[in-house]
Amino acid sequence: MEFLLAAISLGFLGSFHCLGMCGPIALALPIGKQKGIARMGSILVYNLGRAFTYSVFGAVFGLIGFGFALGGLQQALSITVGTLLLLSVTLPSSFHRKFKATAWITEFLESVKRSLSSLFATTGARSLFTIGLLNGLLPCGLVYVAIAGAIATGSVFSGSLFMAVFALGTFPMMMAVPYFSAALNAGIRTKIRKAVPVMVGVMAVLLILRGLNLGIPYLSPDLRTAGNACHSSDHTQAHVLVCPAPEHP
Repeated sequence: MEFLLAAISLGFLGSFHCLGMCGPIALALPIGKQKGIARMGSILVYNLGRAFTYSVFGAVFGLIGFGFALGGLQQALSITVGTLLLLSVTLPSSFHRKFKATAWITEFLESVKRSLSSLFATTGARSLFTIGLLNGLLPCGLVYVAIAGAIATGSVFSGSLFMAVFALGTFPMMMAVPYFSAALNAGIRTKIRKAVPVMVGVMAVLLILRGLNLGIPYLSPDLRTAGNACHSSDHTQAHVLVCPAPEHP
């Protein structure tokens, strides 16, 4: 439950942070002179496309997390992901700029941008949904943070749900971006952007605590104790502890 709260909070705060990237796309959507419910419906279709892409990402990376869980490495994975997230918000930006995309990634992103450009010349729900799908493929630091959370869930379903909830958190801003862009001055947007690293830091701490198995219910349950209990038995009294089947993705 705490991870879903983190997901929707990250999405909501991140939507302000990503206003510079996604805002122009939302403002350029091919919805013509639509007004009222029709206009909001078209914007919703676009956002559902983004949410679908994020959910697929969540399922894929949740499956990766499930593989770590099967190998008994979910605890180490949670701590590692949390540590990397902490480093991402504490290391200077000059360090981040040292990492450059490989040639094939650059070419892929260019092809996505070309496809987006052609879609802006067409209208209709199919075009809007596809724009959302492709928009979800564009590089975004906040999406990478959410993917880290999806990996840590260790489940295909939970990972997909995490990313879907993250996308839901971005809906208020992305649905109302034409209005918010006029109502929020630069000072307010700057203050909100400063809250994003704090949210990422909180999520990182949650992941680290979860991996430490401190025996704190919900926050940092001791999975090792539960695992040991499941393998214990009392043969002298013919009593065997029956444990629930492991969760499958």
